[in-house]
Formats: sequence, C-alpha cells, structure tokens
Amino acid sequence: MTQAAAEIDRAALDGHDAFRRLVVEPCRPVVIHGAASDWPLAKVAKAGGDALTSYLARFDAGRQVEAFVGDAAISGRYDYNDDLSGFNFRRQAMPLGEAVGRIAAGSDNETLYVGSLPITNTLPGLAEDNRLPFAPPGVSPLIWIGHASTVACHYDMMDNIACVVAGRRTFTLYPPDAIGDLYVGPIDHTMAGQPVALAAGAEPGDPRYPRFEQARDRAITIELGPGDALYMPKLWWHRVEATGTLNILVNYWWDAFPVAPDQPFPTMLLAMSAIVGRPPAERAAWRAWFDHYVFRPDGHPLAHLPEDRHGVLSDGPDHAKMVRAHAMRMLRAG
Repeated sequence: MTQAAAEIDRAALDGHDAFRRLVVEPCRPVVIHGAASDWPLAKVAKAGGDALTSYLARFDAGRQVEAFVGDAAISGRYDYNDDLSGFNFRRQAMPLGEAVGRIAAGSDNETLYVGSLPITNTLPGLAEDNRLPFAPPGVSPLIWIGHASTVACHYDMMDNIACVVAGRRTFTLYPPDAIGDLYVGPIDHTMAGQPVALAAGAEPGDPRYPRFEQARDRAITIELGPGDALYMPKLWWHRVEATGTLNILVNYWWDAFPVAPDQPFPTMLLAMSAIVGRPPAERAAWRAWFDHYVFRPDGHPLAHLPEDRHGVLSDGPDHAKMVRAHAMRMLRAG
C-alpha cells in the first residue's frame, strides 16, 4: 500500500516566509496544486508545440545544451545498460532551439530529453516572465523539456520545488531511511550526477532485490498535472515518469538549512575513507561517537557543563567555523 502526500493550498503561501514555515521546516514532501498554472509558459505549452517553440525562441540565448537521445525502443526510460558498464542512451550536444524543435515535433524514431538547464544562462528573461511568489529569494530556476520519459529513482542533495508546466508527471518517492532496501548503484558512475536506486525500476519480485519489498509499501505516489508543484526535502528518493507527448518541468534547488561551508555528502565520504576499513567492533564504537556528537539523539553532548565551557562545541553563529578550524589544526598536526 502506498502512502499519501501532504497537500497545501497555494493561497496559504503568500510569500517565502510562509512557505518556509508551513512547507519546508516539517521536512516532508508537499503537493501545491496550481502553483504555476498562471504562468505564460504553461499557457503557451497548452496551446501546442508551435506556440511553445515561438515563445521560447524569444528568450533563447543560442547556447549549446547536452541532450539525452535514445532509440524509440527504450520508450524514454533512461537507464544503465544490462551490465552497468554504460547507458542505454547517448549524450549529444546541440543548440537549445534544435532540441526544443525536435521534442515539439515528436518522432517515432527517437526519444529526446534536455534537463537541468539554468534558465538564467539559456533562456534569460524567462524566469522573470514566470515567477513563483513563494520561491526562495535569489534562487535561479532550471528547466527540463522532453518527450515521454522515465527518470531512474535518485535523490538530490538540495531541497527542491518541482513545477510541472506541460504534460503530466508521476513521482514515486521513498524516504531517506529506505536507502538500505533500494539497492543503490555506483556513486561515481552515474547518469546525471546522483546514484540511482536500481531496485525501484525492477519488476515486482525481482530476485536480485529481495529487501526492496520492505520499501515498496513505504512509497508515496504523487500525480501532478500542468501547473502543480511538489516540494521535496533533500535526500528523498524519487522516480519520475513524464507521460505527455511534450513535457516541461521548472525546478528550484537550494539548501534550505545551510550551516557551514562544508557540504554533508563529501563530509560523509571523508568519514567513510577513515572508518569503513576498520574492524566491525571499532566501526560500532565510531557509530556511537557519531550518534553522540553529530546526530545527538539525547541532546547537546556537553549539556552537563556550563555553556561557557562548551568550547568549539558552543552553539552560535561561529559554531561551524570553530569546529572546522579545530579539525584543520588536528589534520595539520597529524
């Protein structure tokens, strides 16, 4: 049984402060119906390929973009090949206008998809013509345009507002703590930057992924139409199926809770390099240390001391800088 997503009325979001308080801070996926329904881009996309092509041409900076191009046989399902040595599509550079024209025209011979295009660079002025009132200030959106497609289940390291502009999209989400049941692929040989959950695209009962049945019942399936938006917190796994003949999505990526210059994922990799090869009993000891100092299920690790004796672990605006400086001194001394 799949779970239901939270929903909120767009009228309740009268600015980013309300969006942050009502949607972002609870750290769970939320659907916002009609968030982008009044955009000019949504209206011209509804009118058809010719209208869309003409509208986008007004903003086109003439830049080359990288397109995913696959044979019709893959049915828009961009993925690894059978032995994970490569992929079932090819990357091809072309002008954005050519890509949009080929997508809008449709084809029985190919499937084509361009994504993660910074609107500021590729379509300057488009974002100003299509504003999201509650989007985080200063964050530039990206655009994704393609035929019908299925994007393999993956996560983002940033918070995400995904706005469906044309076509329909089905998001299948899994919580971050399902990672052990998703059978994640390589972290350094990926299709578009992030590792993918191999089990999420497999048939039910696939013997290669027995633990996935535990995750299947935790899935949240969300159907979005043109104008709808979805907020996804960072690290939520999501498989995305676009089912229209012409599909457009605009999204906003940002870190809603930045606390330090060091990013969590590369920090985790460094911890992995120092700990993963140690004996199981020692790894268990280090896990207790991580829980105590980093994840803090029992609160601040020095709560038993006066605050003026917390040293580099003092809470406050300089906490991250102090910890980083202390760690760098230790690394230099080693």
